[in-house]
Amino acid sequence: MERSLVLILDFGAQYTQLIARRIREQHVYCEIHPCTLAFDKVRALQPKAIVLSGGPASTLDTDSPSVDTRVFELGVPVLGICYGMQLFCRLLGGKVEKAVHREYGPAVIEVDQSVGVFSSFPAGSKTNVWMSHGDRVIALPPGFVTMAHSDGSPFAAAGNTQRKIYGVQFHPEVVHTDRGEDMLGSFLFDVAGLTPSWTSRSFIDDSIARIKGQVGSGKAVCGLSGGVDSSVAAVLVGKAIGEQLTCIFVDNGLLRKDEATQVVEMVRHHLSLKLVHVDASERFLTALSGMTDPETKRKTIGRLFIEVFEEEAHKLGKVDHLVQGTLYPDVIESVSFKGPSAVIKTHHNVGGLPERMRMSLVEPLRELFKDEVREVGAELGMPRRVLWRQPFPGPGLAIRCLGEVTKEKLGILREADVVLQEEVRAAGMYESLWQSFCVILPVRTVGVMGDDRTYDYVVAIRAVTSRDAMTADWARLPYELLAKVSTRIMNEVRGCNRVVYDISSKPPATIEWE
Repeated sequence: MERSLVLILDFGAQYTQLIARRIREQHVYCEIHPCTLAFDKVRALQPKAIVLSGGPASTLDTDSPSVDTRVFELGVPVLGICYGMQLFCRLLGGKVEKAVHREYGPAVIEVDQSVGVFSSFPAGSKTNVWMSHGDRVIALPPGFVTMAHSDGSPFAAAGNTQRKIYGVQFHPEVVHTDRGEDMLGSFLFDVAGLTPSWTSRSFIDDSIARIKGQVGSGKAVCGLSGGVDSSVAAVLVGKAIGEQLTCIFVDNGLLRKDEATQVVEMVRHHLSLKLVHVDASERFLTALSGMTDPETKRKTIGRLFIEVFEEEAHKLGKVDHLVQGTLYPDVIESVSFKGPSAVIKTHHNVGGLPERMRMSLVEPLRELFKDEVREVGAELGMPRRVLWRQPFPGPGLAIRCLGEVTKEKLGILREADVVLQEEVRAAGMYESLWQSFCVILPVRTVGVMGDDRTYDYVVAIRAVTSRDAMTADWARLPYELLAKVSTRIMNEVRGCNRVVYDISSKPPATIEWE
């Protein structure tokens, strides 16, 4: 099925992904590309509408990012958001200046014309929006009219209905803008004439046809962890090619308590996928002996995973394809206008296999955000407990066991994690949290149990809320829940006599400690 594309040109805004999310929520397909994308490539994509994102730069700077003006001659609707509006105003003959009073935060706009993005707003109505800009438009290009104004922005929104080019000085994609979804919906449906056809069912049907064409009669393997991404990817590919797919689950000895048994049971009996289960726990723990550096641990685990995976794949004979659960945020980060993000740490999951294996990648989820992956999984009939499983890092408990990884510390960590998960679930908070887990610190503290002095490990609790792990906030768990978890851990887990709670957000911290 041919689908309509909304092209988002990224000028480095912190909200660019959010724009894509809001458009996808309207069941319209969109893609993010850097603003530096060559015009020939823009035209080749055949977008039905174009969105120019915001950005941290000023259009008044000589080296500020721009766009080929031929974009405005394609005859497709264009929506400029914040920087995007200022940019097209300058390029098309308007004027922009430094604002005397910069606008950051909430503002009230008054709608002047009930057209374009305001087609569902009566003229004269007022609405709350979120501003974030230091420049402002002071003169519109020829043919453009004011559509809304605020106390600080005489042209809070403007447009040319004949050319279908519209701009807003605020951010309709953020939750702080009332009815932002109505504004975007008006642009998508009333201005661009799109239909809401981007659904889980249509995605599945398209993907199955695409996977069949890619794999043909060949064999494929999938490194299955039991997490949401790899599980949904495996089920989707399994729907397309059936017995041609073999899943390989490597138990690295760094999983949570009873997790290997649970994953095998889930894959074989609930997902009905062909599975090879490899217990390589001793091999991993031996290799990690004495290591304390986080990056060294990650790289060692990644290298060993590849070795084990390669050995098992080789036993299957000629395998042509590797299935991975790559998601859209991973793709965006590699092509962002700002460039690839600084390497804070190597990725949780193995990024690929050695070239000598010569397998082509099958990445059926690379167009999706995490919430869309869950929707696809639900459409595929997968169990909710699989789809709402919290993310778990590829290196497993090794990066939650700070310092050297030992069987003693892993044992303490596993038992503490069981307590935390039981109480979080009992409180009905598991699915509302992005992640909740325990970390064991490489220090011991003095404690008193009964009449005896103890000198045991410290366990830290980490719980965060997030949409996609790009940013995260520490979860405000109820004191009663924290107290119960702390009491149970110290009473039931031998080797721990102190529990602390991590109240760091990302940024500046990361979600995992290593």
